[in-house]
Amino acid sequence: MCGIVGAIAARDVVPILIEGLKRLEYRGYDSAGIAVINGELQRIRSTGRVATLEQMTQEEHVTGDIGIAHTRWATHGAPSEKNAHPHVSGAVSVVHNGIIENHDELREKLRGLGYQFVSDTDTEVIAHLVHLHLQLSGNLLQAVQNSLHELIGAYAIAVVNAADASRLVVARMGAPLLLGLGKGENFAASDASALVQVTQRVVYLEEGDCAELTCAQVRIFDGNGKAVVRREQITALTAAAVELGPYQHYMQKEIFEQPMAVANTLEMVTSARAIVPQLFGAGADEILNKINGLTILACGTSYHAGMVARYWIEAVAGLPCNVEIASEYRYRETVNDPDTLVVTLSQSGETADTLAALQYAKARGHRYSLSICNAPESALVRASELRFLTRAGPEIGVASTKAFTTQLAALVLLTMALAKQRGRLTAEREAELLHELRHLPAALTEVLQIEPAIAQWAEVFAAKEHMLFLGRGIHYPIAMEGALKMKEITYIHAEAYAAGELKHGPLALVDRNMPVVAVAPRDALLEKLKSNLQEVRARGGELYVLADQDTRITESDGVHVISMPGHAGLLSPILHTVPLQLLAYHTALHRGTDVDKPRNLAKSVTVE
Repeated sequence: MCGIVGAIAARDVVPILIEGLKRLEYRGYDSAGIAVINGELQRIRSTGRVATLEQMTQEEHVTGDIGIAHTRWATHGAPSEKNAHPHVSGAVSVVHNGIIENHDELREKLRGLGYQFVSDTDTEVIAHLVHLHLQLSGNLLQAVQNSLHELIGAYAIAVVNAADASRLVVARMGAPLLLGLGKGENFAASDASALVQVTQRVVYLEEGDCAELTCAQVRIFDGNGKAVVRREQITALTAAAVELGPYQHYMQKEIFEQPMAVANTLEMVTSARAIVPQLFGAGADEILNKINGLTILACGTSYHAGMVARYWIEAVAGLPCNVEIASEYRYRETVNDPDTLVVTLSQSGETADTLAALQYAKARGHRYSLSICNAPESALVRASELRFLTRAGPEIGVASTKAFTTQLAALVLLTMALAKQRGRLTAEREAELLHELRHLPAALTEVLQIEPAIAQWAEVFAAKEHMLFLGRGIHYPIAMEGALKMKEITYIHAEAYAAGELKHGPLALVDRNMPVVAVAPRDALLEKLKSNLQEVRARGGELYVLADQDTRITESDGVHVISMPGHAGLLSPILHTVPLQLLAYHTALHRGTDVDKPRNLAKSVTVE
């Protein structure tokens, strides 16, 4: 969602702030703004892209050696210049990620003190509140700390004061924020990718932290105002990793990075002869032996990964597995077993609903938690006893691709570890699965070769406004993921159904204008699926089938078939998802939509 960049240096920070915003564009935004101090506060805001903001700063000769910048994804107030950040109160300027839940109460209080509001945002109350406390204390750090005690909700903020250009103050609660350390200059951002062009030395702030940055040093204080030291780290993220390179879009790049991303995720078992619980943390052996079931909490694409995992875990490991949409789970009364392992899935590790669902599960008595995540220093990883890092690398495109397949790879390992501990995985089967996992990157590379055939289908789909995706068994969640990708980046209405449900309603939608995409692996449900496909053809529907070899599904009038290169058995869902990603991508190209930054969506959903 929203992105923050802040900088203080002995040089012009405007290029640093603008470049940081460009690297945060993937998070999704509808407006952008910048405020710097050069004798006085200069603020530029725009509802256009960051490139527009950059042009405006050049035209107005905006420079300064301290400043803050922001990309906004609207929550309170429509996208407009008046609602864009930074917000200002007197000499104080603020940028903010998150939601202030008591903003109405604070707005009423501040209006009573004579403050005038010019925006519809919850953020403006922070600017006025800091300004109020600054009049009382005369110290920006103290003013921010005092203001934080009045805020209820989630926030990451960065604050500057035009009357004192020697310091930048930042704070976080429920939204990510980190510091970047330089030589004679320091930075802050909501994502390390925003700072890779200036430093790889980072410090991740913890919940409730507030920090003061000057050119010479950073000082960090916890929620009680006590000075603390947070560990400095060298981020593995590089500028090259977040650059587009020879690809047309980040989504295209990330689809083709999947063989390497999966190989990196599986690196620890590439040369291993056996699966060990320690893959999931030092205490995993003991914890995995104690549990009697799993609850998977996730949102969006990660939820679909959890649905696939349920089939694996129950069939192979013999453990009951419940999969919950995190945003729903946290708001219902659940029947809890403290010996159930709570597994959270997230690309960013900062998904607000998933974090809150984990906290809710713990409050309900769950003792054991595992995070499968792509961000090692994220809040979700830190809140979990066990963790597995997927090593997908930075994923910039809003529509998740390689994060999904690497989550599935991690969930296969979890399934194997659980099955082995329960005596349900023979040495022969373990060796066979390890061999298949080692071959998985090569198999993904083979699947990518069918891109030209997929692109031909996309030409037809681009003219449609409705689609159905079908799958059976473990491939039903893959059909759901295919439909989600199509919705996200093409804006075509796409629905997924378990193929056996066709006769219970969806068949009423089928006609020659409604393409039906079917995932057809060579498995125990193949003949059942073929019968379902006949139901579609009998109603005049056009079928587009992704079929394994030897399924004996052949092209005919109204039936279009692309053959997958081989059959991957247990790992089949990982391979079958790739053509659906390519199908959405190429359909979006033909429709001319913004592939990497689809309308109304954000990459990292850090608010409820």
